[in-house]
Amino acid sequence: MEPQPQPQPPREPRLLPWAGAEGKPCYLLTDDHRTGPISRLADATESIQLGMGTELLAHAHDLLPNTPPGELRYLAERLTEALRDALRVAESRGRRLSHLN
Repeated sequence: MEPQPQPQPPREPRLLPWAGAEGKPCYLLTDDHRTGPISRLADATESIQLGMGTELLAHAHDLLPNTPPGELRYLAERLTEALRDALRVAESRGRRLSHLN
């Protein structure tokens, strides 16, 4: 008697880097390991978004010290800190994911 193959656990849906109708999140359900056309498009879009975030962060870093103090400056500084942290998390996760493949 041959051993029965173990059922594979369902894959986590992938959160796509764009929003759907009414700003709701979009997810991709697939067994395809990052090789399908939607996965490739999502990878390319994420790369562009991260690059834009990095450029905007550098621009804010140069611009903010010369702006007058106030609520908008405070908000902009906190937003740039949050963006920096989010980019660091994205980079870290990307590195960990590349080691899994």
